[in-house]
Amino acid sequence: MSDGLADRYASALTRYSRPVLVVLLVATLVMGASAGGVDGGLSIASFGSDSEEAQKLDYVRENFDTGDRNTTSMQVVVRSDDDSGENVLSKASLLETLRFQRALRDDDAIEGTLVAGQPTVGVGNLVATAAVHADHDGEGPPPQPTLEEQIAQLESMSDSEVEQTVAAVLDPDRETPGGADPYRLLSTDYEPGSTTAAARVVFVVQATDGADELSDTVVDAQLATRDVAEDTIQTGDAFVFGAGIVDEEATTATGESFALITPVALLLILGILGVAYRDVVDVTLALAGTLVTLVWMGGFMGWAGIGVTQILIAVPFLLVGLSIDYALHVVMRSREARAADSSLSARDAMRVGLGGVTVALAATTFTTAVGFLSNTVSPIQSISEFGLVSAVGIVSAFVVFAGLLPAAKLEVDGLLERFGADRRKAAFGSSGAAERIVGVGTSLARTAPVAVVVLALVVSAGGGYAATDIDTSIDQVDFLPRDSPEWMDALPGPFAPSDYEIREGAVFLNDNFAQSRDRTTVHVLVEGPVTDPGTLDRIAAGDAAVANTSSAVTLANGRPDLDSPVTAIRATAAENDTFAALVARNDPDGDGVPDENLAAVYDGLYDAAPDRAGAVLARTDGGRYRALDTRVTVSASSDTATITSEMRSVADTVRGDSALTVTATGPPIVDDVVQSALLRTLVETFLITLGVILAFLTALFYRRYRAPALGAVTMVPVVAALGWILGAMYLLGIPFTTETAVIASIAIGLGVDYAIHVSERFLDELDDAANPYAALDATVTGTGGALLASAASTAAGFGVLVLALVPSLRRFGAVTSTAIAFAFVASVLVLPSLLALWHEYGSPPESVTAEP
Repeated sequence: MSDGLADRYASALTRYSRPVLVVLLVATLVMGASAGGVDGGLSIASFGSDSEEAQKLDYVRENFDTGDRNTTSMQVVVRSDDDSGENVLSKASLLETLRFQRALRDDDAIEGTLVAGQPTVGVGNLVATAAVHADHDGEGPPPQPTLEEQIAQLESMSDSEVEQTVAAVLDPDRETPGGADPYRLLSTDYEPGSTTAAARVVFVVQATDGADELSDTVVDAQLATRDVAEDTIQTGDAFVFGAGIVDEEATTATGESFALITPVALLLILGILGVAYRDVVDVTLALAGTLVTLVWMGGFMGWAGIGVTQILIAVPFLLVGLSIDYALHVVMRSREARAADSSLSARDAMRVGLGGVTVALAATTFTTAVGFLSNTVSPIQSISEFGLVSAVGIVSAFVVFAGLLPAAKLEVDGLLERFGADRRKAAFGSSGAAERIVGVGTSLARTAPVAVVVLALVVSAGGGYAATDIDTSIDQVDFLPRDSPEWMDALPGPFAPSDYEIREGAVFLNDNFAQSRDRTTVHVLVEGPVTDPGTLDRIAAGDAAVANTSSAVTLANGRPDLDSPVTAIRATAAENDTFAALVARNDPDGDGVPDENLAAVYDGLYDAAPDRAGAVLARTDGGRYRALDTRVTVSASSDTATITSEMRSVADTVRGDSALTVTATGPPIVDDVVQSALLRTLVETFLITLGVILAFLTALFYRRYRAPALGAVTMVPVVAALGWILGAMYLLGIPFTTETAVIASIAIGLGVDYAIHVSERFLDELDDAANPYAALDATVTGTGGALLASAASTAAGFGVLVLALVPSLRRFGAVTSTAIAFAFVASVLVLPSLLALWHEYGSPPESVTAEP
């Protein structure tokens, strides 16, 4: 948009401000109606990808019967108090958890969600069952006692009799029968053979409908289970951990965080805008324009069928910052025009000011939108949607603040002036502390421009190098809400947060138990000629390799927590003499692992233990075996990169030089692949954005000023700021994850916004200035003040997220506010030195006069 076109646009808008206002308000009503179609429920963004690991995980879920399909489990942890040191294997403690299980069945709301058969299992069940079986004197295997019979059995026994039975059940040399392994139910610090323990877990299994999200009925039952545990378990301390409880507390913590953050952010922004505008009417118009921008964004989301995810929560914050920036530039330029010529009316001042800033706003909109649209190249849908929604919101902000706001301000100012109000106001940054702050850059441009540029580039290069070593792993615990700091307890009722112990519980579980939740399970999938001789020896070698990894969970008996064809065969052979004979006939070396005739061995396993076989063997309808699966429980405290590396090494051990296809997969590994894709997205986003914006700015400055090199000069502080923020993330130990993946777009988008305003204003002032330093002074006095107010309000809006109870929100707020601060510093501190050097060494004579 050339100066001539910009002037004609400004003249047309100021002449027809009322029709423009009506049209845009009608458009707002239309977009508002569409915004009503947006799903208001916050959902967790899908970060799935079409990787080989994701496909293999789907294969495992479809072809192996793990027994937990369409189920979810709660872990009820019973632990001794720090002071009392109770034994959680005592008769009293075991009876309490059995009665707790009975209370669950007596509660209709909970009982209706439990799986059929045996929905609860704990050490108490194993001890009571063993005691019942010991008293069985009939022929044949003893029947499984009911829960009431288990309770009655323990009640009839003395403390010493219970202790003897506990010792028998937990005998490390005892072969585990077909039921639960007792060592999975004890904390990993348990000493095998001991009759005392500091912590144990009871599993409660619920049926689900197979959907990605738990139903409200299941979630309510989990919350009710927590209440039942609190009422019935008095020995030691007990807490309940489940996916529904996690989601409920995370949602509540997010809501409570925003209940505290929103008024704080609003007060900060209003305070900063109040200082900048010093006028209630202009502050009100700016906030109203911001609200309209958000309505337009919501309207697009409703029209496009895009729901709200945790990543899209960042978009309104971004648009608020950009809207404030646009409003400040429009209003301040009109104020400057009227201050420079006291004879101008409010309408004429708006025409002059809007004509001077429209090109910069249009260029900023294009480059910033491109910065976010570049995210659409991401293979991750949520990141792609984030880029698209942000770009539409940015364009909406341009329409609102280059059209609706000027038209509304003209009508409001005209009305107020007719009633005698004086609407002449000074521009922010023209005097006082603001002028001194933004004037630092011009002072350095006069004295040491080369040093400023070299230092900025060296620090940026260091940050870019450090970025190659930024952690890209996901720690699931880090997404759980933390308990609020003590000072928040003193807040008034509506703002005082609840107590959150879910994170502490998750850490205790991960550190002390062999967890079997989906998020901590990986698979070593073996496909191909799985009946070839020696295949099971390869599986056994893989099992042994698992024991040498740091991420695999170790049971209380010292063995890794895994289920494989080899462990299934050994466990079944220990229980079934017929199958044991089959194994012995096909095990020439006598190591308990069959070496030959494997199809017959697999058939025998299916005959003897079909459930156990279905969990580790996959066969066609015709009976041909096509895949084997080893399930390994890994610690949730291990980062995904470590899990992926170690399990791929296990897969390599199994594969060896055979014709087998062996793949390590599972949710943590798929997550790690997604994180690697995020890192590629960052690089692709940066390169695409840099190329398109550089080409655009080069063409823009060539067309207007015959100064194509100024496009590259304007981009230098943007690149520098991005390098600084990546370096800061590295130094602070902040990983590059889904919520920080958008930082590159924000840093580039806002950085280009600030830089374009400075470069455009500098060239605007250069024609009338005595020298380039005078032009820089005029630039930072006018545009620098608006940038300072914009950066301060936007950084404050993001910065208050550090008060959130959810760590991911706190991290996102801290990094984003830092990125905004860096973008501002680069534009007002580094760019003036670059412009001074460009004018001295790079600009051809008389090249800066704008083309009409």
